[in-house]
Parts: sequence; structure tokens; C-alpha cells
Amino acid sequence: MGSAEAVYDLQKEQAGQNKDRTAPVNPLAPDEGRRVSLEEYWEKWYENPYPDIDVSYEWNNGILEAKPLANAPQIELGVWFLFLLGQYLYSHDIAQLINLETGFVLTMEDVTEPSGIRKAVRKPDIGIILNSNPVPWGRVDQRSFAGVCDAVVEFLSDSTQVEVLRDTQEKRRDYALAGVQEYYILDPTGEHMHFFRLTPDGQYEEIQPDASGVIRSQLLPGFQFRHRDLYELTVLEELALDEVYAGFVLPKYGESVAARRQAEQRADAEAAARRQAEQRADSEAAARRQAEERLQSLEAELARLRRGSS
Repeated sequence: MGSAEAVYDLQKEQAGQNKDRTAPVNPLAPDEGRRVSLEEYWEKWYENPYPDIDVSYEWNNGILEAKPLANAPQIELGVWFLFLLGQYLYSHDIAQLINLETGFVLTMEDVTEPSGIRKAVRKPDIGIILNSNPVPWGRVDQRSFAGVCDAVVEFLSDSTQVEVLRDTQEKRRDYALAGVQEYYILDPTGEHMHFFRLTPDGQYEEIQPDASGVIRSQLLPGFQFRHRDLYELTVLEELALDEVYAGFVLPKYGESVAARRQAEQRADAEAAARRQAEQRADSEAAARRQAEERLQSLEAELARLRRGSS
């Protein structure tokens, strides 16, 4: 176990011990740290546990963990990325999304557990479920996903160090163990911005951008984004005209702009051709006038010579 994970586990253990004794209650998540069974979680804590508090709990091996509230930059980046994914899936019908309040179960091997299995219920900020996933998704009565998401996107929770380590260490480890093929961590500060793909040996490796700073998904063919755009949050209309995104962002808008530009180029070419034709006509007229003037001059000279010889 790495040092960061060890610190996280120690802090989590201490938080649980404090909860059992006299820890101050978080008014926004009064039952964080409570130990409940998975059955109790589904029955009482999974969806809208309080009538007057807006809080969402995940379940981690028997412990309730509240999903922290995001700050404004995290929300802006998350919404931008969600729009980007939505544009891709609109033109590539290969997956569906779950987000925010929809959970799925992680089942992981863990030799420290008596059963050898550890479970958690996570509610990813964005979950991607391929149409080829063996567990179907999309019925109107579904409030949770019974399978494993093919990819997960989390908006970094950084109110406390425990929350940072939960996203960057524990969830990274558990998502890999559960078989989530790609895991993205969005962090507007850039300190913890990471994009991982699962290797054949079940470990996450960082997805490296190419020489142009473009990151490409292997799970979603054609889905790609430029690293700097994650900080600039470039508007979709500009992305639609960018070769990196032109294949899936506002394709009709891009086609319309391209058609308008082609029409403008044709009009410019036609105007240039007309100007050239006019210039040629002017040159030809000037040449004719010069020829006529020379002819008139020759005729006048000839008449003068005839008068002088008579």
C-alpha cells in the first residue's frame, strides 16, 4: 500500500472512530460515517434520506460516505465535459450516461475481508455504460445500475484531504479492481487532473496526450479532447470548427459554417474573376483607343505630306 493510501486509511479509520464516540455532526451530512448494512443503505440511505437536507450518500464497505458539494470552477468544468460527452453520444449511439444520484455496485477481491470480497456503492458524477455492456440500462423504473460502468468521470472533491485521497487513491484502486475501463478525474486547478485506462493486468495507466496535447479514449472511438481546452472551457461553437472536435461537436453547425465559408469563397472567387474581366476589358479598350489615336495621327501625317507634295 502506498503512503498516500495509508494516510487515507488512517484518516478514514480515525473519522469512523470519532463518529462512534463524540465527533461533531456535519449538519449537511449528519449520518456520514454511520455503519449500516447494504440492505439498510438501499432501503433508507440511497435516495433522499432526509426531507429537508440535500445530501447524497455513497456506501463503502458498510460505511456511509457523503458526496461533497462541488465549488463553482468544478461545476463549470464538469458541465463543460458533460456537454462534450453528450455531443459525442448524440452522434455516436454506442453508450448511455448516468450521473450524480445514480449508483452502481463495485465488487472487489479483498483478502482482508473474511469473505474475501469487499463491496461499495458509488454514485459517479458521470458514468458511461456502453450499449454492449452485459447489464442493460435505460428502463424507466431503474434507480440504480446493477452492472459495472464501463467508464467513470469524477469531479474532484477537495474540501478536505480525505476527500482528495478518496478520489485519487481509493476510488482509483476500487474502480480498477471492479473492471471500470477508463477513469477520469477532473480538477480545474490541474493538480489532480488525470485520465486513466485499464491495462490487461487490471491496473490503471495514465492516458498520455499526443504531441498536440490531445487525449483520446480507447473505449469511445473518436472521442477526444485537447488538454488545454479543459482549462479554457472553449465554447462549443468554436470547438465545432476545430479539427479535433469537428467529428462530433455540433456537426450541423460546423457543416453550415463550412458551407457558408465555401459560398463566401466562391463569391469572392467570382468577384475576383469579374474584376479581372473588367480589368482586361479596360486594358483592351485602352489599347483600342491608343491604336485609334495612332491611326488618326498617321492619317493626319499622310494628309499633310500629300498637301506638301501638291
